[in-house]
Amino acid sequence: MSESVTSGAMGMTVESAFSGMTSVTPVVFRAGCPDCRERFELTASALRLAIGATSRTTFYSFTCPECGASVRKPAGERIVELLTGGGVRTLRLHSTL
Repeated sequence: MSESVTSGAMGMTVESAFSGMTSVTPVVFRAGCPDCRERFELTASALRLAIGATSRTTFYSFTCPECGASVRKPAGERIVELLTGGGVRTLRLHSTL
């Protein structure tokens, strides 16, 4: 694999293309626990998204960092868009018809 970029920037290396970039701030999501009522922020790696065939089978889940409860919440279209755009790992559930 070549390190040069050929579309519109002949001879540019990966190093020069990214030389002015600084560190990227990780995406965080605000969440709450229905058990202990704590509110907190989670990184994308702390969340899981399952996309099913219906809205009843589409949800996200996480473990509460305060009380350790397993939390599962429904995910509508907007939440799915935000979570996938923020890098949350996604599992696509298949129908068993």
